[in-house]
Amino acid sequence: MEFAYTALDQKGATVSGSLSAETEAAANEQLASRGLIPLSVTPHASATGNSGLRALQLRLTRVKAPELIIFTKQFATMLRAGVPMLRIVEILESQTENIRLRATVHSIGEDVRQGTRLHAAFEKHPAAFSALYCSMIEAGETSGSLPEVLDRLTYIVDHEHRVRADVRNALQYPLTVVVALGIAFVVLLTFVVPKFARLFTQAGLVLPLPTRICLFLSGLIVHHWFLCILAAAGLCAAVVAYSKTKRGRVFCDALPMRLPVIGPVLRKAAIARFASIFAILQASGVPILESIRVLCGTVGNAAISEQLEDATRLFEEGRGIAEPLATVTFFTPMLINMVAVGEESGNLEEMLKEVATHYDVEVEYAIKKLTGAIAPMLTVGLAFIVGFFALAIYLPMWDLAKLIK
Repeated sequence: MEFAYTALDQKGATVSGSLSAETEAAANEQLASRGLIPLSVTPHASATGNSGLRALQLRLTRVKAPELIIFTKQFATMLRAGVPMLRIVEILESQTENIRLRATVHSIGEDVRQGTRLHAAFEKHPAAFSALYCSMIEAGETSGSLPEVLDRLTYIVDHEHRVRADVRNALQYPLTVVVALGIAFVVLLTFVVPKFARLFTQAGLVLPLPTRICLFLSGLIVHHWFLCILAAAGLCAAVVAYSKTKRGRVFCDALPMRLPVIGPVLRKAAIARFASIFAILQASGVPILESIRVLCGTVGNAAISEQLEDATRLFEEGRGIAEPLATVTFFTPMLINMVAVGEESGNLEEMLKEVATHYDVEVEYAIKKLTGAIAPMLTVGLAFIVGFFALAIYLPMWDLAKLIK
C-alpha cells in the first residue's frame, strides 16, 4: 500500500513524502531504518480503496528484460561506488517504475535488514529473478566480486533478450500465416465443402479419396465440434501436465534439438549459454563441482541438465573436465576440444569465452538462415493445402461434367 508520512530527520527538520509498505507498522520500520522519526503515517485514500486491485495488478505485472537490465546496471554501479547495501536497496526501490519489481526490491530490503544473505533474499522471488540470477549473486557474494558478477549478469540478460527477440521476429510471419491457414481450413470445411457434398451426393457420384477425407473432417467439425474442442483441450492439458514432470521436461527439451531445421539452432544456443555461464563462474573463482551444480540449474535445458547431473560422478572421481563433458550427447566436439585445451593450458576461462562468442555468431547466422528458409517451406505447405482442397472439389466436378455430357 501507499502511505503518506510526516517525520523528523536527524537535524530536527520536518519532512514529508510517500512510501510503499505492506502495513503501517512496516512503513514505520522503513522510516526508522532511514533515520527518520515518524510523526504520522496514513494510507492514501486511493490505496485503501484499491488494495485488492493493486494486489491483482502486482500479480499480473511481469518484470521485463529491459527493466531487469537497468536494475542490474544500477545495482553494480552503486556497489562499485561503495554505497552501503541497505542504501542501495532504498535507492533502487525509489527509482524502479515497475510496481512488481519495486515491491520485490522492498521485500529484499526487509530481508537484508533482518540479516538474510543477499542471494537468499533474491531466491524468494523466482518470478522476478531466475535461478541463474540468484546463483550468480551467490557466486559474487562468495568470491567477493559482486560488482563484476553483476556486470556479467547484465551481459547475459541483455544477450538472451536479444536472441529471444530475434527468434520471435523470425517466427512472427510464419505463425501469422499458419493461423490464417487454420482459419481458412475451418471455414472451408464448415461452409463450402458441405454445399458441394450435397450436390455430389444427389448426383450419385463415386467420390475420390480427397473429397471423402474433406467430408469426414467436415462432419467432425459441423456435427461433433464440441467433442473436437474437448479432445483438443484434453490433449493440450495432457501435454502440459506431462511437460511439467521431470521425464516430460527432458523429452520436451530433447525433442526439438533433434529436429532437422530448428535443432542445430537450439543446440548452438544452449552451448553458447553453457560456455558463457561456465566462463563467468570460472572467472568468479567458483570451484568446478559447484560450477557444474549451478550450470545444471541454469543452462535452460532439462535434457542437458540431466546428462550433466549424470556426469557429476565423473567430476567427483577426478576425471578432469573435458572427459565428463564428452558424455553429454548434445555438446559438440568443438566445445569438448576447446575445454580440453583450456584445461591443459590452464586457460579454461578464455577458451570458454571463445566458444561462447563463436556459437553466439553461429546462432545469429543460423537464425537468419532459418528466416530465409521459412518462406519457401510456407509456400510448399500452402501449395499442398490449396492443391488438396482443389482436388477434393474439382475432381468430383469433372466427373459431374462428364455425367451431364
